[in-house]
Amino acid sequence: MFRCPSCGAFNRVPQPAPTGSPACGRCHGGLDVSGRPQEVNGEGLARAVAASPLPVLVDLWAPWCGPCRTAAPVLEAVGRAQAGRLVVLKLNTDENPEAASSLGVRGIPTFVLYARGREVARRSGAMPHAEFERWVLEAQGGSANARV
Repeated sequence: MFRCPSCGAFNRVPQPAPTGSPACGRCHGGLDVSGRPQEVNGEGLARAVAASPLPVLVDLWAPWCGPCRTAAPVLEAVGRAQAGRLVVLKLNTDENPEAASSLGVRGIPTFVLYARGREVARRSGAMPHAEFERWVLEAQGGSANARV
């Protein structure tokens, strides 16, 4: 299952992905099936969390934040490893202060994991790759010994 970066619709894509670029069933735009984090605004985040059949991991960040830049490659690696099983979104708190405030964000980076429309885990601060992937798996109810 992959989220269309253009319209936000969720699309089933057979694994392995068919040859060529899969297209969104709603808007017919190209789907990114890499698992790379997608930028969203507050409205897009709310829609994705409410509609996603998959867990949604959100990175609340800002461009000036050093720890946020440090965490970005770790977030991307986890997103790529979980492609099709986890939706990874990024919300710029400078551009979306109302959304960050409504989520109770006090420091960045903050990572929030949602499942079935509800927050199931939250953590602030950059983490080493192994610790971050362990946190994501445990928050999803997976084994800490499994690798993402």
